[in-house]
Amino acid sequence: MPLSRSRRHWKFIEVEKAEILNWLRERDESRLKELWLKELWLKADGVREENVGRAVHLRGLIEISNHCVRRCTYCGLNAGNTNLQRYRMTEDEIMECAYRAVRFGYGTVVMQAGEDYGIKTDWLADIIRRIKDSTPLAVTLGMGERPAADLRAWRQAGADRYLLRFETSDNELYHKIHPPRAGQSYNRLDLLSVLGELGYEVGSGVLIGVPGQSFESLADDIDLFRRFDLDMIGVGPYISHPDTPLSKTNPTPQPSDSELADMVPNDELTAYKVIALTRLLCPQSNIPATTALATINRSEGAALGLTRGANVIMPNLTPPAYRELYEIYPEKGHTDTTSVQSRKHLIDMLESIGRTTGKGPGPRIR
Repeated sequence: MPLSRSRRHWKFIEVEKAEILNWLRERDESRLKELWLKELWLKADGVREENVGRAVHLRGLIEISNHCVRRCTYCGLNAGNTNLQRYRMTEDEIMECAYRAVRFGYGTVVMQAGEDYGIKTDWLADIIRRIKDSTPLAVTLGMGERPAADLRAWRQAGADRYLLRFETSDNELYHKIHPPRAGQSYNRLDLLSVLGELGYEVGSGVLIGVPGQSFESLADDIDLFRRFDLDMIGVGPYISHPDTPLSKTNPTPQPSDSELADMVPNDELTAYKVIALTRLLCPQSNIPATTALATINRSEGAALGLTRGANVIMPNLTPPAYRELYEIYPEKGHTDTTSVQSRKHLIDMLESIGRTTGKGPGPRIR
């Protein structure tokens, strides 16, 4: 089970799918605590150090809309959730968040929304141009499965990166949790290729422990990160939202004991394993310590993610009145640096684990 020691340098570690599966399935607490898990954390942190250095890049998150036309069964923004008050930020509100990012020393803003066709292509392109013309920020978008013409227009306006998590490479599970729109002929893996062809830095990722996910399919997900050569990879545990179809139904038929034993838990330990394994397979990629980690472990989830392979944090710049309504899952834990005290707390945390604050936009290092 221990990873290969046959190469001298961290960056040359090779991990086969069988090894990935061994790491994911191992639940023996004594073995994990005494040797193997410690080895995994150390190797992942060593690969991170050698390939992307000690800098932790801060990306200011702006959740510009919680409207969504999709009915994804795991997401609180799904179109069928009538308990959610919907909003869209104005251009001026978005620009104020961007200017705040500059004042805070961030290198990137990440504009994120549900798949909202109320966000018109030209309107968002104008905002992208305005950010690029008036700030030094890189612009990352997370607008869902938009047509290629929209993606091209936003790239031409100056957008640098696009985030589109494929959630799972298991085709059957994907369609259960992510029903297609009528008339749609592509999937998210198709769009990741389109984004690369358009010149974006491409980000993707998966849910960990979504009901019905097997260790085999999660291992395939991690291997797919490597094969797609992703620039950014976000992974986090599935957190149930009470106003989603997935939380209201039980799998049918009920899984057998053997099937249950092979289902991925949505726990903190598995999330750290996936971060570490992803770093080993994708040594140069930018990997965030995600909001979901900060939700399941509010005191040290971000710090532990950063010591196990991650190198990015996404502080939330969304105005508080809107932030509470962007509820993909309940009680999200944010890395909030909108006050002097909270920013100092973040810097102190980074210094405590031997890390520094990244400068500039922090693109993927090749």
